[in-house]
Amino acid sequence: MSDVIRTAGSISVSRPWSAELRTEIVRKSIHLLIGLVPTLANWNFGFTVVLLASGVLVYSYSELMRIRGYEIAVVSKITALAARRRDAGHFVFGPVTLGIGALLALVLYPEPAASIAIYALAFGDGLSSLVGKAIGSIKIPFTGGKSVEGSLTCFIAVLCSAYAVSGNAPRSAAIAAIATVTEALPTKDADNLLLPTIVGLAAVAIFGGARA
Repeated sequence: MSDVIRTAGSISVSRPWSAELRTEIVRKSIHLLIGLVPTLANWNFGFTVVLLASGVLVYSYSELMRIRGYEIAVVSKITALAARRRDAGHFVFGPVTLGIGALLALVLYPEPAASIAIYALAFGDGLSSLVGKAIGSIKIPFTGGKSVEGSLTCFIAVLCSAYAVSGNAPRSAAIAAIATVTEALPTKDADNLLLPTIVGLAAVAIFGGARA
């Protein structure tokens, strides 16, 4: 029995990515929640804008307090769980850029572009990172560690979500290709801003301001 425990321990030590994967699951669970924004906006646009803006402000205040040694209820604990090693001791900007990215897509673009952009952020970026961390083995050069598996997941997720919104497969594939290239750029947390902005702009150009 002791041999089994020692073996299990050695395996866990030899897999540092397991801790990174747990962190990524927490981070991308927050990402996936952004997928609710189009539904909320369809119900009450003004409320959704205020909710996103308030969330960014409340989180920013909580994060400032956290790095000064004060914990704000649940927010600071979730932030600590979602922080990557590079974020240790620093302000974690991910949730801020995530909220602002969704907010920009919502206020800048008409439908269906706004929904397509937000779904690309929620599902394309969110799922690609999880898959890349879990099983990504074929690295893409000059992308900061992005993988073929993760990028393929991004393409499929954006293709499916764009098609669900528009019902147009060829145009959805074009949007998915643009999203995949954008997501693969080595932009760190800035991808939360770039992805919905670029995808939204592309969706306006491809779909226009009305459903295809």
